[in-house]
Amino acid sequence: MKRFLSVVALLAVSGLGLSLSAQQTPSTTPSTPAQASSTPQQPADAANPSNSARSFEGKITKSGDSWVLQDKASQTSYKLDDQDKAKQFDGKDVKVMATMDASSNTLHVVDITPAESK
Repeated sequence: MKRFLSVVALLAVSGLGLSLSAQQTPSTTPSTPAQASSTPQQPADAANPSNSARSFEGKITKSGDSWVLQDKASQTSYKLDDQDKAKQFDGKDVKVMATMDASSNTLHVVDITPAESK
């Protein structure tokens, strides 16, 4: 009888240890239907440091029928996704806070302010 109780106690303690271990180990299988989809989830902008807003300085100019930022530092023209806001700064030196879509060379404008005079 003692042997039987010892075996039961040993199994109970082992099961408890496995249960605690499983709770601390992150699961690699999706737990929700959204996670189970075959398309990879894109991280949010805030969680993706390579896509966080940064400052661009240059002059707002017209290129064809679109307003662009002519960046002083890189001598690159960037398309601006907020054409209404950009139009207000035509021909002016500005500082643009934006995230950049490198695949289309487009700045997703957060804010446009006049550049500081030096």
